[in-house]
This record gives sequence, structure tokens and C-alpha cells, in this order.
Amino acid sequence: MKKLTALLMSLVMVFSLGACSSGTSGSSSEPAESVPSAESENTSSALESEADSDTASETGKTLVVYYSATGNTEQAANYIAEITGGELFELEPADPYTEEDLNYSNNDSRVVYEHDNPDARDVELVADTVENWEEYDTVFIGYPIWWGIAAWPVDGFVEANDFTGKTVIPFATSVSSGLGESGTLLADMAGTGNWLEGQRFPSSVSQEDVQSWLDSLNL
Repeated sequence: MKKLTALLMSLVMVFSLGACSSGTSGSSSEPAESVPSAESENTSSALESEADSDTASETGKTLVVYYSATGNTEQAANYIAEITGGELFELEPADPYTEEDLNYSNNDSRVVYEHDNPDARDVELVADTVENWEEYDTVFIGYPIWWGIAAWPVDGFVEANDFTGKTVIPFATSVSSGLGESGTLLADMAGTGNWLEGQRFPSSVSQEDVQSWLDSLNL
């Protein structure tokens, strides 16, 4: 009888231990590994792409700076900005040149006087610096040719800015004169920047001529 009672108690203990073991296993609360959903991955990628886009939009921009006496250089500048997607910046003398001022055949005109008196070529500009200048990697600088050199109203802009790290491309318009040393003289004046050779256009500049020149630059 004692042996039977002991056997029954042993069986009860075995069943009890099995039940406890099963209960413990089923109530385990160990956290499962978190796996990102496809939606969260797509959202993350979109945010990264947007950030990259914002960074790219803040650098690598093109600026087209120009001084135009009679509108010819302005036309060329407009073509360049349209083709390259660049932004325009007009250089405006604080004391604008009148038609009489630009009469080269009149020895008493303003441009003749300034040509004969280099100290008078320091032309004050309405603005000689550009907002967010550091965002521009490529800078076109346009001007008419005066006596074989760049029209001096552009000098103030070149002297006022640091072209370090920028590609600078001069362009000019004239009835007959070539580009000459105008670009080289401006580069020497600046002292910074990677200045390319540049291009001279006739007074009646065409968009096709500008397009062909820009294509040759491989920018």
C-alpha cells in the first residue's frame, strides 16, 4: 500500500512539472527582432534623396554677369542664361551712360575722356556683389569692347569679388574688334579663379552662335 501511494505521488509530481514547464514556455515575453517595413524603407530613401537634392540645388549654379551699353551684350547674356539655366546679374553704373556719353566720335564725350584719363575709369556701380555668391561655380562675364579692352564698368565687379574655385568665362560684343586681351586683363585684375579664353560675338548676336559656342565649352 505504501509503495502504491508513493508511485501515485511520483506520477502527480511528473505531471505537475510538465504543466509548469509548458506554462512557462507559453508565457515567454522575450522581444522579437524589429524588422523595418517596406514603407519605412521607402520613406527613409525619399528623405535622403530630398536632402541630396537640396544640397545639389545650393551649389553648382551658373551666374551670367554683364554690362551692356547699347543692348547687344544684354542680348548675348540673355541667350547664355536661357541655354545654361543661369541667373542674370546686370552691372549698372550709379551714373548711367547716356547716348551722348557713348559717342566715340566726339572728343568731348564721357567715354573718350575716360579712355584718355585712366583714373576716371573707376566707375561706381549700383551693386558690385551678388547675394549667395558662394553658390555659383560658373560665372560668365559679358561686356562690350571699348578700345580693344573690356568696357571698364565691369572692372569694379571683378575687383570686388573672390573667384577662387570658380570657372570664369568672359564674353564680349563688338562691331568689329576682337576679344583681344580683354579676358586676360580681367583675369589678371581678379587674381583668382579659373579663367577660360572667352568669346567675342558681333553686335547682331544670334542664339545659334551662342548655342554653338556653349556646346564647344563642354561644361
